[in-house]
Amino acid sequence: MDAPGFDADLPLHVERALADFLGRAGTEILRTEPSVAAGIEALSGFVLGGGKRIRPTFAWWGWRGAGGAASGPLAEGALQAVASLELIQACALIHDDLIDSSDSRRGRPTVHVAAEKLHADRGWLGSPSVFGLASAVLVGDLALAWADDMFAEAPLPAATIAAARPAWRAMRTEVLAGQYLDVRTQAVGDASPEAALRIDRLKTAAYTVQRPLHLGASLAGADDRLIATLLEFGGDVGVAFQLRDDLLGVFGDPSVTGKPAGDDLREGKRTLLVALGLQLAAERGDHAAAKVIADAIGAADLTNGTVDQVREALTSVGAVAAVERQIDELTASANAALERAHLAEPAPSALAGLIRLATQRNF
Repeated sequence: MDAPGFDADLPLHVERALADFLGRAGTEILRTEPSVAAGIEALSGFVLGGGKRIRPTFAWWGWRGAGGAASGPLAEGALQAVASLELIQACALIHDDLIDSSDSRRGRPTVHVAAEKLHADRGWLGSPSVFGLASAVLVGDLALAWADDMFAEAPLPAATIAAARPAWRAMRTEVLAGQYLDVRTQAVGDASPEAALRIDRLKTAAYTVQRPLHLGASLAGADDRLIATLLEFGGDVGVAFQLRDDLLGVFGDPSVTGKPAGDDLREGKRTLLVALGLQLAAERGDHAAAKVIADAIGAADLTNGTVDQVREALTSVGAVAAVERQIDELTASANAALERAHLAEPAPSALAGLIRLATQRNF
């Protein structure tokens, strides 16, 4: 029987795997070009500076649920493979902050803002903001490249890595497609609930839960039937996770979430919460509520007082209650799929806990 191994404190072991990889990944380039140290340090600081480690956690329990070991050489290899998902996440967040012109992440300056300050402080030539933008693009690209390296170099049999390649390829494509769909939806002004759900399923559900589960289970040799059930489970949990995120984006406590209240509104995100708010306000003929919500979308100078008005409008027209109902329905569906999967213990109880974390969190 396996020792407790990595199950007991998985985030700590993911952190160790990331620190080990990042400590050696830049060694060769730094010998020949030490000036890139600032970019590498920015990436390492971003990756190791916090995060919920949600994606590696779902991938690990996909591995364990499909029969993967909790400890030993194969488990160490699987740990490195699933930890590489955090580098994909770093790429996505660094670029996302740039796209959204966000000033802070986890209570600290975003990568492009920090690079802009570095340029200004050193009195370098050209525009600090252009340097910050370029630096963030390149640091994010480096994270994506190193994610591939970390995954491919995981100490596992070649056939095991090959079995997980379809999940890896799909995940990379889907997160970028979801990001593009999000940007395009904002640009065309599509505020329909259907558009919001398409983004949620592609950008969040597939990338955050479905493909990590798929990847972990594939590393452990799962068959197509189990993978299909895990994808169903992951789709429900992933959308519920995003819906909770949407609520926190408007109603969350900045001291807990690490982002200013109303940031999603300022960034013009057409979340399901906002889409339902506009739809329900129109159906009720509540023109005042509709105007408050519509005017807040993309308003960069949105004040805390106006955010409070949006909160009141979303609540009064029933959008908040509708999103909460959808979270409850998705949670029930996910629990049913989890039961049908018949995963190896202790994966079922761990994944049930992750459902609760994803749907009931306040951060």
